[in-house]
Amino acid sequence: MNFKRLLKVLLPLIALLILAGCQKKSVESTTAPVEVTKDVLVIDLVSEPTTLDPHLQWNPSSFYVYRNIFDNLLSRNTDGDIIPKVAESWDYVSETVVDLKIRDDIKFQDGTPLTVGDVVYSVHRILDPELKSPQAGQFNAISNVEAIDDSTVRLTTAKPYPVLLAQLVKLSIVPEAYVEKVGYEEFNKNPVGSGPYKFVSWEKGIKVVVEANENYWGGTPPFKTVEFLAVPEKSTRLANLKTGKSDLITSLDEDLATEVENDSKIKVLSVPTERIAYFRINTLYGPTADIKVRQAIAYGIDKKMIVEGLKGGYSKVANVMVGQTSFGYDPSFEGYPFDPEKAKALVLESGIGSTEIELLTAPSVFDQRVVAAIQQMLSDIGLKVKIVGMDMSTFLQHMQSDDSKDMTSFGRWSGGVQDADGIMYAMLHSGSQWANIKSEKLDNALDGARTSLDSDVRMEFYSEAHQVVQDEIPVIPLYEVGSIYGAAKELQWKPMADESLFIMDMKWGNS
Repeated sequence: MNFKRLLKVLLPLIALLILAGCQKKSVESTTAPVEVTKDVLVIDLVSEPTTLDPHLQWNPSSFYVYRNIFDNLLSRNTDGDIIPKVAESWDYVSETVVDLKIRDDIKFQDGTPLTVGDVVYSVHRILDPELKSPQAGQFNAISNVEAIDDSTVRLTTAKPYPVLLAQLVKLSIVPEAYVEKVGYEEFNKNPVGSGPYKFVSWEKGIKVVVEANENYWGGTPPFKTVEFLAVPEKSTRLANLKTGKSDLITSLDEDLATEVENDSKIKVLSVPTERIAYFRINTLYGPTADIKVRQAIAYGIDKKMIVEGLKGGYSKVANVMVGQTSFGYDPSFEGYPFDPEKAKALVLESGIGSTEIELLTAPSVFDQRVVAAIQQMLSDIGLKVKIVGMDMSTFLQHMQSDDSKDMTSFGRWSGGVQDADGIMYAMLHSGSQWANIKSEKLDNALDGARTSLDSDVRMEFYSEAHQVVQDEIPVIPLYEVGSIYGAAKELQWKPMADESLFIMDMKWGNS
């Protein structure tokens, strides 16, 4: 074949190749980027939920899960502002009466509509003494709840209650017909809500699985399935995150956070919270009923060492039982200085001798480095302290019963309302099942703070309450907890001060 004939054959082929290349380049330049999606989101918790009934507990591992199965009456956005949810609007009729307009387009996951009757039922249920809800103290300012028409619920408080809306952020709405049909026990095993995710299964001690509610009124859930794994060992949680087995891990400690910061595939997400770490001391029974013993403990604990030596800058020393992110915080209180010599003298004056004091804790949830440090500090001033570990569910039961009469404990507390009322009233008012002190002066201050709409007056009452706590020492504030999470680089999420883990606030991708 001569050159001219060869060129005649090749030219059409070359033209076709050039045209194909141009077409490919044109397609590449006009096609929109493909959105990155992920079907299954895996979250490691430190323990499994104690319950999925939203009215029976509010510990983090329970709240993280059921918050996504149920809708709350109100909610907060990622900036912490109170926003509509089941109630689309509200109006204060007077200082003690608020009307809430209920949305008419919400359905529970069994297909039945959410009505004003379900809202009224949910309020009555959480306040029912027979239910023994640990949240009851947060809502017992409500003296009456009623439906005044098909779309409006009226809440009445016995006195003005400035924290009402903040408390309603935590009130999950449950379906009256379903709960009454199946009973409380079955409702916990197979919960039905109106939230973005439907309950699928609960393998005890292993994981809870939920799936997207395709009919969710609030938008399309970002993941088809979410698995909440119970992983008590922090190093295992981190290993799961590093290997991609998990996408988000909770309760990352300060030491492990450093490892995450140095890994290009994962990241640290942290936020100051309203949660306060504390050392609780029973004032009513046993050796700690002696104020000298309690004073010795207060002088004997080096809070600065705990924060700087163990918490790595993610937490701050606390001198009152309110964090800086919450109303009621008073920076004028300096707490007890670390004075081991004074502590030793008080121990000798008390005559406690070798009497053993039990220190309760939940190792799977609370930082045992802090617990061990406190035990050593108290040993150094002459007290004999025995650490008693238990699972979180048992720990909470002890804190609500007379079983803790002669005990101290280390824990962390958040009321979820970013107001002192959420922690101090529930934990310290003598009418609460959690209280380990009976003080008329403290009760009066806490009552006064929750019944005035004047912020200045409320702060005066909280200052009085802080003073009683400092004087009587039913609890020693240790530090304001900074929540630390580990996450895959692709998980987009902004943690919140109230520690809500709401899947609808998350998305997957690098943008």
